[in-house]
Order: sequence, then C-alpha cells, then structure tokens
Amino acid sequence: MVANYRTPLKRARGLGAAQHGVAHWVSERVSSIALVPLTLWMAFGVLRLAAGDYGFAVHWIGNPLNAVLTVLTLAISFWHMHSGLRVVVEDYIHKTLTKSVLLLLNLFVCGLAGVLAVFAILKVALGGGAY
Repeated sequence: MVANYRTPLKRARGLGAAQHGVAHWVSERVSSIALVPLTLWMAFGVLRLAAGDYGFAVHWIGNPLNAVLTVLTLAISFWHMHSGLRVVVEDYIHKTLTKSVLLLLNLFVCGLAGVLAVFAILKVALGGGAY
C-alpha cells in the first residue's frame, strides 16, 4: 500500500477556479456603474422626446452629444446584458451542447440587436432619417 503524502494544499493546487471569473465580474460591475449616469441621461432624453414630434426627435438625435451618448448607452447596455446572460447560462446549464448553443445564441442576439440599434441611431444622426 502506498502512503498518500499529499497535503490538502497540494491536492487543491490545479483545481478550483480557472482564474478568469474575476475579469467577467469586474466587467459587469464597470458596465453597471457606467450605465447609472447614462440611464439617467437617457430617461431625461426620452421624457423630452415624448413632448416633441418626429422633427424634434430627428433634430435631438442629430446633436452630436446626444447621438454619442445614445450610442454609448445602447452599446454598454447590450454588452451588460450579454455578460449577465452568459453568467446565468454558465452557472445553471450543465449539458455541454445546450450550454454551447445558448452561449452562441446569446452572443448572436445581443450582438445583432446592438449593431442594429447603433446603426439606426447613426443613420438618423447622420441625416438618413430626415423627412
């Protein structure tokens, strides 16, 4: 019989966390902190837009500051949504194929929705939405 000279520390080395979870955690926190002022600004902007007509909305989004802040809000929102859903899938889906399909679907849906939203804002801001 061979004696086991491994200490608990030696048995634990190489096991456990893959050391990449911290980056995801920090990314989620940074995006959520960035979204606080952007969401407040966006809520104020939506209230202003609700009082105006289509021409006012085109003029409002045509302002470079409003266009940039709207694009930032949308891009960070979709990134934050993607990160959050990724964590949910990784934590609660255990079948490898299902997990892979859901992670790809999450990336595709969040990426496509984000690109389309940013494209729409830029199209209107650069003069394509004028009537």
